Amino acid sequence: MNGNYFAHETAVIDEGCNIAEGTKIWHFSHIMPNCTLGENCNIGQNVVISPDVVLGKNVKVQNNVSIYTGVTCDDDVFLGPSMVFTNVINPRSAVNRRGQYSKTHVGKGASIGANATIVCGHDIGEYAFIGAGAVVTKTIPAYALVVGNPSKQIGWMSEYGHRLDFDENGMAVCEESGDKYQFENNKVTKL
Repeated sequence: MNGNYFAHETAVIDEGCNIAEGTKIWHFSHIMPNCTLGENCNIGQNVVISPDVVLGKNVKVQNNVSIYTGVTCDDDVFLGPSMVFTNVINPRSAVNRRGQYSKTHVGKGASIGANATIVCGHDIGEYAFIGAGAVVTKTIPAYALVVGNPSKQIGWMSEYGHRLDFDENGMAVCEESGDKYQFENNKVTKL
């Protein structure tokens, strides 16, 4: 650990964590051994980050989030209030499945809404947008907008966070940022 981050006095930070400069850890959060938190992360109140989790730069973790072993998040990820990751597909109290954790990767710039659940083993593509309360049971492509239980894709999102409307040529422009996107072969690419 280095000393260039802020941790509230009620936060618990276990030995062996690597916490980068500018990161803030708030009330009653627990950062478990061997976690890596990138620069300028914000870890909200009552967050649990399990051993070996890796968060990139500028990750925003809202209150009451659980991030379990096997999860990695790239830069600029947003994790909404009370969302949760799982890491065992078939948990049983009487069966120890340590060492059988499934991995989940969240791509750069993705947002996961409040109370969403990400079932383990399903990656979230860069700049994807998971709606509040969604239950993700499959891998989500980059820029996808998904909602519901189980989650279903209902559209595409820009990097800026606005819904994209593609024309007959597969082109869309984000009204706020002016960025242009191409839809081709069921895939979105920023131009």
